[in-house]
Amino acid sequence: MNESTQSRPTISIVAPVFNEEAVLVELHRRVSEVMDQQDEPWELVLVNDGSRDRSAEIIAELHQKDSRVKGISFSRNFGFQVAVTAGLNHAQGDAVILTDADLQDPPEVYSEMIAKWREGYEVVYGVRASREGETWFKLFTAKVFYRLIRRITKIDIPLDTGDFRLMDRRVVQAINDMPERNRFLRGMIPWVGFKQTGVEYERAVRFAGESKFGSVRQMLPFALDAITSFSYLPLQLATYLGFLIAIISGLAILTVILVRLFGPENPLLGQATTLVSVLFLGGVQLISLGIIGEYLGRIYDEVKGRPLYLVDKKWGFPKEE
Repeated sequence: MNESTQSRPTISIVAPVFNEEAVLVELHRRVSEVMDQQDEPWELVLVNDGSRDRSAEIIAELHQKDSRVKGISFSRNFGFQVAVTAGLNHAQGDAVILTDADLQDPPEVYSEMIAKWREGYEVVYGVRASREGETWFKLFTAKVFYRLIRRITKIDIPLDTGDFRLMDRRVVQAINDMPERNRFLRGMIPWVGFKQTGVEYERAVRFAGESKFGSVRQMLPFALDAITSFSYLPLQLATYLGFLIAIISGLAILTVILVRLFGPENPLLGQATTLVSVLFLGGVQLISLGIIGEYLGRIYDEVKGRPLYLVDKKWGFPKEE
């Protein structure tokens, strides 16, 4: 393995890490096999997102054996999107490949991505031709979500893609210049534009361990970040619903007046109709306030100005960074 001080890398591979101690050595081996064939300097940037296992220790050991492995360890868990952001902040390559550490995104696809980059494409995203080991629920909800997000936003998010992609330095710089806290990188990267294309690949099963991102509790906040970051449709729906209820209420008032004037004696007796109407209007108001609260909460996060992440340790980076 290379232990010498290397020149500035041409290609950077960024992989967030959360409790992946069983995968990291194999990840380094397979990345090395692929990248050593490129005949270009490269680096592997591993971002430890507050792991509770030996991930940080293994990253340090890999760096000692191979100086091309660089590591960042957070003071706590800040989340996948922030870990990717930290990797982009620190990556030095002319092109940066984002990948999961679990080897579901095969390193063998890197060569095809790099070839497309050399053809002039500035973003090369991986298109999942198949997804082994995924539950039907996750496949179904992902398909529905990404088709929905394309319809309600003004950005063209490629279908059947994840975070696995290569980006040119110009794209990375543009993403680094975007300071928002509630980050949805799968939307931010298409938003910046530039010349983009995709390469198909077979998404593999995890090499080891369990998925860290698959439950409804984890996916719902991710979906909310995506929608509120790129669409005002929920706010518009609250407005449309208010107008609709106002129209229905006006028609109902007119109906009651007509029934009172020309209908039978003692019409519309009882409190059930009134109670149902009040509960319905209260529910609509609470939903509308909840939607507004989601957007206000994100504004509150932004104006506090806290850093996206705090670093505990680094391996392979100058101390001044």
